[in-house]
Amino acid sequence: MTPAQALAALRAAEAEDGVPDLHQRRALLDKLSRAVMARAAAIVDAAHADFGARSAEDTLLADVKIIADAAAHLRRNLRRWMRPARASVPFPFQPARAWTECVPKGVVGIMSPWNYPVQLALLPALDAIAAGNRVVLKPSEHTPRCAALLAEIVAEALGPRMGLVVQGGPEVARDFAATPWDHLVFTGGTETGRKVMAAAARHLTPLTLELGGKCPALVLPGADLARAARDILVAKAVNAGQTCIAPDTVLLVGHAAADFTRAAREAGVGPTGTQVINTTQQARLDRISGTAGIEWLAPEGIGLAPAAGGLAEEEIFGPVLAVEECADLAAALDWVRARPHPLAIYLFGATRAEEEVVAAGTRSGAIVTGRALEYAAITALPFGGVGESGFGRRNGEAGFREFSNLRARVRHGRWSLARLFDRPHSGLARKLIRRLVGLPPP
Repeated sequence: MTPAQALAALRAAEAEDGVPDLHQRRALLDKLSRAVMARAAAIVDAAHADFGARSAEDTLLADVKIIADAAAHLRRNLRRWMRPARASVPFPFQPARAWTECVPKGVVGIMSPWNYPVQLALLPALDAIAAGNRVVLKPSEHTPRCAALLAEIVAEALGPRMGLVVQGGPEVARDFAATPWDHLVFTGGTETGRKVMAAAARHLTPLTLELGGKCPALVLPGADLARAARDILVAKAVNAGQTCIAPDTVLLVGHAAADFTRAAREAGVGPTGTQVINTTQQARLDRISGTAGIEWLAPEGIGLAPAAGGLAEEEIFGPVLAVEECADLAAALDWVRARPHPLAIYLFGATRAEEEVVAAGTRSGAIVTGRALEYAAITALPFGGVGESGFGRRNGEAGFREFSNLRARVRHGRWSLARLFDRPHSGLARKLIRRLVGLPPP
C-alpha cells in the first residue's frame, strides 16, 4: 500500500464512519496499550535483532512501558480535554453564546525513526487517536523487525479503518512526506527534517517536527561531582546514547575535566548493552570524533572526549560524551547560545538563582535539574523542541491539542446592540461609529 492509497482509504472510512466518540477513543487507546504489552517479549527480541544487540531493559522501559503509561494518562483525562470551553461575548453582541471545541484534523501521517522504533511511532499515534484522528505510520526501514511488529499491533488494535502502516525505504519515505496528510509528524535528524518540511510545504501540511541537537549538561560549582557524573552517565548509557535528548556535552563550571573523568570512572556504569545500530552510524561517529582522544570508561560503555572539532559542533547521538571546562556560568551560557536551541538543558548543582539565570538566558524544549533524560517519561509534560531542535508539542494534553483543530462556535440571539450597525447605516449609527473611535460627528 502506498502512502496515497493509505490516506485515501482512511479518508473514505472517516466519511462513512464519522469521528470516534469518547467511548470509542478510550477503547482504541486501551486496545493499543494492551497489544503492545502483550508483545513485550517479541518487541525485545525484534529490537535486539535490529540493533545487533540492544538492552532488554531499555526496550521494556522506553518502547513498551512508556506506551502503556501514556495511554492510561490519555484515557484518564480525555473527557475533560474534549469538553467545549465557553468564551466571553462582548456586550454589544449579547445575548449570543460563544465557545470553542477541539475537533479532529483528520488523517495524521507519522514518520518514526529507528532509535526508539516502537515508542516514537506510537506515542504520537496515541495523541492523534485521543484527538479523534486516524493514523498512518511509516516506521524506519533500519528496524524492519520492529516495523513488522508495528504493522501487527496497529492491525490488531486499530483495524484498517482507523490505522494503517506503510513500510519501505527512502523512496517510500519521500512519497510519505509529500502526501497531503491533515497533519504530519516527523521524528529524526535536523537535516532530514528540513527535507520533510520542504516536501510538506507543497500542500501546506501542518507539521510536528521532533528533531535533535546538542543537549548540554551544566555541572555547576555546587554540584556533588560523583553524583552528577553518575546521573549523566546513566542517562547517556540508555540506548547507547542514541537518544535525541541524551546529554551530549558536559560543561564544567568550577570543576576540572580530570576530576570529572575520575568521578565518571568511579561511577561504575559499565557497558550499555546496546550497539551502535549500523556501520553508517558508526562511520558518522568516527568522522565527528576525528583525532579526539576518546577515553572509554568500560568495554562497550561510554567514552569521554574533549569538546573539539565535530564533537563540539555536531550532535553526537552515540556513546561518546564531550567534556568542556568553562570559566564561569556566563561562559557556559555563551557556549549554549552559540549553537542551535537544544531539546533539553540539564543542570547539576544549580541554585534557584542559577536555574533562573539559565532559564532567562537560553531557549530550549526543557530545563531539567538534578537528572537527565527521564523527564520524557512524565506523561503530563509537553515534549518538543525550539527552532532547529523542532517545533510542535506532543504527549498528554499538549499532544491532544496539537492534533486538534480549535474550532470557534457562535450562536446568535434574535437581537443585539451590534445590529444597530447593519446596513444601510442610519444617521445615528454613523454618529455612534465615529464616537466609538474618537472622531467628531460628521
